[in-house]
Amino acid sequence: MLATIPFNLEKISKADVDKELLRAAIIAELDAINLYEQMANLATGKDLKIIFLDVAREEKTHVGEFQALLLKKDKEQQHELAKGKEEVDDLLK
Repeated sequence: MLATIPFNLEKISKADVDKELLRAAIIAELDAINLYEQMANLATGKDLKIIFLDVAREEKTHVGEFQALLLKKDKEQQHELAKGKEEVDDLLK
């Protein structure tokens, strides 16, 4: 699990810091989603399962927020994400 920023900010150019922070935030949210969904699958109480799944869903929204901002800041990321989607669409036709 991610508890600290996984890189040294001093080694990153000032122009790239925000992009790296956004990527770290996305990783943290994905980690949280995995944790909450696993905990929901293990929970024996219905109420606890509902809460874990609701929190996991909220984390998915956070991923979307961070990704939307990252794509505004990193046009290469935006282009490559679209390219990846096209490749999947082509392969699954």
